[in-house]
Amino acid sequence: AFEPKPPNTAAPKRALVTMVRSSMRLAAAVLGAALGGASASASDTVANPIRKVVNLLQEMQRKVTEEGEKEKALYDKFMCYCSSGTGDLDASLSAADAKIKSLGTEIEAAVQKKAKTEADLKQHQADREAAITAMKEATAIREKEAAAYAAVKAEHGANAAALAKAIKALEKGMAGAFLQSYSADILRKLTSHSRDIGDEDRKTLAAFLSSTSGDAYAPQSGEITGILKTIQDEMHAGFADATATEEAAVKSYEELMATRTKEKEVLSQSIETKTARVGELGVSIAEMKNDKEDTEEALAADQKFLLELKKSCATKTADWEERSKTRAEELVALADTIKVLND
Repeated sequence: AFEPKPPNTAAPKRALVTMVRSSMRLAAAVLGAALGGASASASDTVANPIRKVVNLLQEMQRKVTEEGEKEKALYDKFMCYCSSGTGDLDASLSAADAKIKSLGTEIEAAVQKKAKTEADLKQHQADREAAITAMKEATAIREKEAAAYAAVKAEHGANAAALAKAIKALEKGMAGAFLQSYSADILRKLTSHSRDIGDEDRKTLAAFLSSTSGDAYAPQSGEITGILKTIQDEMHAGFADATATEEAAVKSYEELMATRTKEKEVLSQSIETKTARVGELGVSIAEMKNDKEDTEEALAADQKFLLELKKSCATKTADWEERSKTRAEELVALADTIKVLND
């Protein structure tokens, strides 16, 4: 920055004052000699030294004036710098102060937004985990239901086949052969464990299945066949209900999995977006904090410089006023001395 300094004229001033005083003493001595002379030739002799002294003082008067004008030009240039420099610094300080306040507001808003985004992110992560857990639990239940239905289906297949064979054997009068078959064993278990068979029918079937040839039950074959067909119909109806229940469970499971899968995809996308946003906000907050710190440091430095500049300008003004006063006194002294010599 340009900071012109007025020239140091302390030594020339002291010399000038000493010179003026010496000139006045010389002028007085010459003047005394001139007044003490009696002849015209003596007066002519005195006139030349007085003229020389006057010329010397007038030259000094011109130099003092020129130096004053040069010093004033430098002083004016320095004061122009003071004026423009302080004005520029004031504007810079105002801009820095406004920027610091603005950054503070922006940082606070970004911190709040980051906190909210982090809270949303945490909630989305929890929701996604809940969706995944629900899918796992639904899958485990579905697997158990499917296994149970598979067991029911297998049991129904075996029982249905045994019933069909028993009915066919009875209708053909081949009960004895049937009672010796594996299907008869299945039918015995069904008779023993099924809750859907009435007590009387259970006793009739048990007695039939416990015989070896079935010949004793030939007259009752129609009754037994009727019981077996009733059991068959009820068993088919029960299996149809189980199948309908299984199909409804499969459909419900597939719908739930489709919904939860879509929910998980949406949450995963949101988590990815918000994770990136949290990172961006973190970087932005760090950059704004650094910018704010740098601006605060620059503001403090400019405030210090402005204070020093104002102090320097005030000091230069005081020095200039003192020098101007001294120079005016010098010029008055020179003018008075020249007047005395010229009179």
